[in-house]
Amino acid sequence: MFPALETELKQEVGTLPLRELHRNPVLLDQKTCPDPYEDFMYHHLQYYGYFKAQRGSLPNSASHQHVRKNNPRYGLSGSFGEREDVIPDPLQKEKLLWPTCLSSAAHRQIEAVSRDPLMLSSPLKSRQLLHDEFGEVNPYLREPRDLFAFFPSSGPLQAPRWPIECEVIKENLHHIEWVPPQPEYFYQPTGNEKLPEIVGEEKGTVVYQLDSVPTEGSYFTSSRVGGKRGIIREPAVTLQGPEDNTLLFESRFESGNLQKAVRVDTYEYELTLRTDLYTNKHTQWFYFRVQNTRKDTTYRFTIVNLLKPKSLYTVGMKPLMYSELDANTHNIGWRREGNEIRYYKNNTDDGQQPFYCLTWTIQFPHNQDTCFFAHFYPYTYTDLQCYLLSVANNPVQSQFCKLRTLCRSLAGNTVYLLTITNPSRTPREAAAKKAVVLSARVHPGESNGSWIMKGFLDFILSNSPDAQLLRDIFVFKVVPMLNPDGVIVGNYRCSLAGRDLNRHYKTILKESFPCIWYTRNMVKRLLEEREVLLYCDFHGHSRKNNIFLYGCKNNDRKYWLHERVFPLMLSKNAPDKFSFQSCNFKVQKCKEGTGRVVMWRMGILNSYTMESTFGGSTLGNKRDTHFTIEDLKSLGYHVCDTLLDFCDPDRTKFMQCLAELKELLKQEIHKKFNELGQDMDLEGNWSDISLSDIESSTSGSDSSLSDGLPVHLLSMADEVNQKKKMYKKKKKKPLRTRKQRNEQYQKNNLMRELKLIEDAPERAGFASTLQKQPTFFRNSENASSSMMRNEKPRLNESQLRGRDKGTSLDPSKMTSLILTKNREGMQEMLTTNGGATIRHEVCLTRSITSDRSIPRGRDSQCRAVQREAQTPAKSQLQI
Repeated sequence: MFPALETELKQEVGTLPLRELHRNPVLLDQKTCPDPYEDFMYHHLQYYGYFKAQRGSLPNSASHQHVRKNNPRYGLSGSFGEREDVIPDPLQKEKLLWPTCLSSAAHRQIEAVSRDPLMLSSPLKSRQLLHDEFGEVNPYLREPRDLFAFFPSSGPLQAPRWPIECEVIKENLHHIEWVPPQPEYFYQPTGNEKLPEIVGEEKGTVVYQLDSVPTEGSYFTSSRVGGKRGIIREPAVTLQGPEDNTLLFESRFESGNLQKAVRVDTYEYELTLRTDLYTNKHTQWFYFRVQNTRKDTTYRFTIVNLLKPKSLYTVGMKPLMYSELDANTHNIGWRREGNEIRYYKNNTDDGQQPFYCLTWTIQFPHNQDTCFFAHFYPYTYTDLQCYLLSVANNPVQSQFCKLRTLCRSLAGNTVYLLTITNPSRTPREAAAKKAVVLSARVHPGESNGSWIMKGFLDFILSNSPDAQLLRDIFVFKVVPMLNPDGVIVGNYRCSLAGRDLNRHYKTILKESFPCIWYTRNMVKRLLEEREVLLYCDFHGHSRKNNIFLYGCKNNDRKYWLHERVFPLMLSKNAPDKFSFQSCNFKVQKCKEGTGRVVMWRMGILNSYTMESTFGGSTLGNKRDTHFTIEDLKSLGYHVCDTLLDFCDPDRTKFMQCLAELKELLKQEIHKKFNELGQDMDLEGNWSDISLSDIESSTSGSDSSLSDGLPVHLLSMADEVNQKKKMYKKKKKKPLRTRKQRNEQYQKNNLMRELKLIEDAPERAGFASTLQKQPTFFRNSENASSSMMRNEKPRLNESQLRGRDKGTSLDPSKMTSLILTKNREGMQEMLTTNGGATIRHEVCLTRSITSDRSIPRGRDSQCRAVQREAQTPAKSQLQI
């Protein structure tokens, strides 16, 4: 408990109305209840569990959290004003983050509500019961709460849920945002960098180690707030006194990743990263804390189990360091630090996949400081929740930005969905808006995607005229963090299913991959409502500098090269950050399960993956410098600016870019053929050349190929597939009632006869055929009479006998008679069946016509039709 905060709450609690106190049990616990009615209501509500937040109840996970941006006073409410007699079992508590540090504007709103006489005089009513408009005592239940609503900010927000195997320290970390005043240049190798030999714990001392880390072979079972139960153990080493200069390591916090630290020399440490949970690979992201530092002393850190053979560390990228003393005293945040940086192959060979090492030296700025190291600027799940709370508490932004819960992750964390658009004046105007879908952090270790997303949201939610125009013409669907579980536990690429979500967008396992299943379903429903102009998923790239896009080549000649216009425009709007030359539009087979390919195949022409480097820029004024947080946020603005150019009613820019693309493609084709030693006439049909032949692979990671499903999900996938097939079969052939089958049978036969008679005058030999083959018409007569009840036969037996005896019948009269009767029967049938018309083709058998032009191959089909025509009477009797 924070003493200062407790004093403030005690001072304020006496001024709050009873309704506010019942809504906030923390305040209610601290207020005395002298009034008997209030005392009764307090114990009554307490008895029925209104103030409990046990595991058995639905966690209030979609409420808001406080903003910690400019005020560091915040904490978990697990020990925040709770009474032991309310929740006797401390292990059953759901720890919640309480909005104790709202902005001054939010405090003024709360005070205004507290002073409102209507609020003070309003009677206390149950939130589950409603009363009629006349005030009569006829209560009825309230409609169920919208499960996907984002709850009001007066309530607490659930803290992150962790797998039950993970130990989590009870500390809340917060880093300030800071922009370096000077460019941070790449490290320039001297050639004298040391390559330390890996010693290992056999010759060193383990000073930090995580136990029971779930790896390949195990799988996620359950989660809870706070992770593993029980007492959190201390690190592997304890300081012997103030003179002990051993560094104290820690990573058991949100997004942290460090499994083991071994001290191999006085100021030298070997570090082992934890693999993604429930896997044995994906070691790239690191984020850990060190304490007990010494100033002006050179330390060396070596990460020994990286998996990628290539890295941006080989071309000058530096690690990030954060000093708490510098942040508190000088307002300095994350900065690039490190010397003697080398990335090299590990010389130890255990017969498995090779490991690579990253080594660097550092001098800490202060004694007894707390410092952090990270692969890139961290952006945690809690950071996102704080940002969303600030949006929800903004009275202007909340009017055009609606926050909802898209789904729950595998661990039960909320996946948020933002819908951003200005209110439309008419339904027609609302329906005419196109949609834009943006997402980020499907790969949890690629935090640069979150910073670009934050820059986009900052601009689109602003009062800028361009932002207002975009909200007028578009509906933005934004999923700011697709993989919250992976972000929380510090994974690099995978979710708690142990798989890369960006290879499973075609999944049918909703329960195992809920985040992407619901995202795909949301886009599918959106496409049914309106056109989706653009889809973009924000990522990070570990091998290339700059920012670029991966797209999908369009096969429709009408829109040839159109998918490249948006990236080209973006490169013109951000020439010192975005590289069009690094863009690629090839669709590889191994990328069929990615978001951009799946959305493209669903019908979104402009479907992209935006790759942002972990390093920096090699372009323009920012050449050879690292990207800062501000650089990434500015790209979010450039995305908005490019959208306006792309959709400008004046198509001049669009057509200029299209012409430039054609010229660039000509040059690329010419260059490719020169490399192959062939001549190519570019004035001919050069546009027919397959673009895939001149583009390279989009592979940029060690997990381009999907690992398939985990073993424990294979049988589940087969079962779901089987049910899906059975459902499709049933859907194709729905069961009919006997009445429906009879009506359909009669319709089919009636249409066959009508078709035969309509085709009869067109046949040259029809008259002679009638005289030679009366049997068929007798059968047809019987069929028609059985279908149309109470109708006289077309040809009676006396007429047929007379014809057999030589009585001549006029063929033209017979034809008109049959045609008239059939049409009358047809009119009767169409009247009784709602006027439905069915067209059915039949052929005439060779016994009916003497026309030799009918192919032999159809004889069997025609005979089958003739046999079918003879059976209606019999079938009618059976029915």
